[in-house]
Amino acid sequence: MIQTIKSESMKNIYRYIIAIFLAGLLIVPMEDVLAGNKDRSGQAGAGELLINPWASSSGWGGVNVANSRGLESIFTNVAGTAFTQGTEIIFSNTTYLKGADINIMAFGLTQRIGETGALTISIMSMNFGDIQVTDINNPDPSDGSIGTFSPTLMNINIAYAKAFSNSIYGGFTLKIISESISDLKATGVAIDAGIQYVTGEMENIKFGIALKNVGPTMKFSGDGLSFRGFYSQFSTTSPTFEQRQSAFELPATLLIGGAYDFLFDESRFTLAANFQSNSFYKDQFTLGGEFALRQYLMIRAAYTYEDGITSDADRTTVYTGPSAGLTVAVPFGDDKEKSFSIDYSYRATDPFDGIHTIGARINL
Repeated sequence: MIQTIKSESMKNIYRYIIAIFLAGLLIVPMEDVLAGNKDRSGQAGAGELLINPWASSSGWGGVNVANSRGLESIFTNVAGTAFTQGTEIIFSNTTYLKGADINIMAFGLTQRIGETGALTISIMSMNFGDIQVTDINNPDPSDGSIGTFSPTLMNINIAYAKAFSNSIYGGFTLKIISESISDLKATGVAIDAGIQYVTGEMENIKFGIALKNVGPTMKFSGDGLSFRGFYSQFSTTSPTFEQRQSAFELPATLLIGGAYDFLFDESRFTLAANFQSNSFYKDQFTLGGEFALRQYLMIRAAYTYEDGITSDADRTTVYTGPSAGLTVAVPFGDDKEKSFSIDYSYRATDPFDGIHTIGARINL
C-alpha cells in the first residue's frame, strides 16, 4: 500500500514537472535556452515583474527557487508558499537604484488553509515621485509651471499552493498588472506556476522549477495618444486624431534550481544554484549560500552571472552580479514558535549606488 502511494506521488511529480517544462519551452524557444534572446532585448514591457521587492530572497539573488519557504516564495517559486505553517505578514521598502528617487513598497499576507494548502496575496507598488511635464515649447521648465505627473506601476498577486505529499509541493499565481501616468494606462494579467521536490534522509536535498509571467500582450490607451491637427494645409477645422500604438509582451521566464542543506548541531548552511531562461533578456546563472544560526540569525550572499556582466563595455544590465543580506529573528510566545524578523538586502549596481531593501516579517 505504501509503495503504491509513493509510486503515484512520483508519477504526479513527473507529470507536473513535464507539463511546466513543456509550457516553458513554448514560451522560451530552444535557441534561446543557451544564450537568451538578444535580438528581442528591450522589447518586453512590464519590466517591474522581474524586480524582487522582498528583502530576504533578494539577498541571495532569488537563487532559492528550490528551497524558498513562506510568503516571499510568491516571487521566486510559488510552490514554497505551501510551507506556511500559520499566518505570515511582510512589509518591505526598497530604495531602487539609490540616487534615482525610485521607491518600491510591498505588502504580503499568506495564510494556512486546511492541512496542506496556503493562500497568499501580495501588492507591489513603484513610486517615481513627481516628474515635471514638458512640451515642445517648454522642453526643460525649471519652475514646474506646466505641472507634474507621477507614474504608477502596481502588481497584485493572488496565489494558492498545496502540499501533494511530504515531498511534492506545487502552486500557481494570478497577477494583475497596472501601469499608468496622467493620461495613459495599461492593464494586464499573467500567471506563474511552480513545483518543488524535497528528498534526502534529512529532507535536505531540494529541486524546483518555476514558469513566470506568462500572459497575453498589454497595450496602452488613453487621451495621451490623441492630438489635434489638420487634414491638410487648406483645412479650416482641427479634428482630434489618435495615434496607433503597438501591444507589448510580458517578460516570461523559466527557472530551474537546486539546493542542498548542510546540517550541523545548531546551525545550517545551504548551497543553492539556479538557471533563469529569459524570453527578452540574457539568460542568467546564480550561485548563492545562506548560513543560519538556530533560525535566529541568517546571513546570505550570491552572485548572478550573465554574458558580458563582468565588462563595463559589454554589460547590458544595471546589476553587476553580487548581492547579500541578513535576517535577525526574535521568537516569542509560550512555545517560541512565533517570531518577528527584520530582513535586509543589498544588490550591487553600476551606475547608481545599489538597491537597498528592508523588510519586517511576522510569523504567527
